[in-house]
Amino acid sequence: MMAVEQEWDELNMAVKLFQNTSMRIRYSSIPVVVAPHNLALGGGCEFSLHADHVQLSAETYMGLVEFGVGVIPGGGGTKEFALRASDEFADDQIVQNALKNRFLTIGMAKVSTSAVEAFELGYLQKDKYTISMNRSRLIADAKAKAIELAEAGYTKPVQRKNIKVLGKQGLGIVYAGANTMYSGNYISEHDKKISEKLGWVMCGGDLSSPTEVTEQYLLDLEREAFLSLCGERKTLERIQSIVTKGKPLRN
Repeated sequence: MMAVEQEWDELNMAVKLFQNTSMRIRYSSIPVVVAPHNLALGGGCEFSLHADHVQLSAETYMGLVEFGVGVIPGGGGTKEFALRASDEFADDQIVQNALKNRFLTIGMAKVSTSAVEAFELGYLQKDKYTISMNRSRLIADAKAKAIELAEAGYTKPVQRKNIKVLGKQGLGIVYAGANTMYSGNYISEHDKKISEKLGWVMCGGDLSSPTEVTEQYLLDLEREAFLSLCGERKTLERIQSIVTKGKPLRN
């Protein structure tokens, strides 16, 4: 494993290629439809987040579970949740609520137990997913949807440069929440560190005021935070536990 061997250049390149793949899915010149079923965890979920449409089986367990192995989603998942939180900010809403909900979904590694719950957790977007009740029809349904999008005159989206992040305003809330959870012995010291890294990315870093940023800016922050956590001994212990024992380690 590159993290264990401390091959940082190679790991940085691997994460960047993963992010680039997610972005190619989002900004392809042809419609991209993903067809998850059973388990769509981590990278599989991140690809689903970036697709034009998700054609999924009714029984699909979807989630960003990287927190359990000591890192944050590094293939565009953290960026995408920051983007969706930005889209949910409204004049009549306390903006921190949207950030908090997205943050907790990743921080608690919430996994849907069905396609409907995947929408409720924010992994799916309204009008951008369809459920196949018959598992054997999943690929055919996905193909039909891709053809439908293409024949409707598909044009690829424009890269976002107007993602609102809260900067220090949001970081204060994240750090205060992490400290409270740690003081109450609900999370470990390492969980607290991961939470702060996650908040750092979703808030756009240490910006003095709410600012609009680009997707690439958030991807760079995401990759930097991911690599930083891969250098932590406790993260490596968590990864080793998953690989060798198949069980998450609480350290």
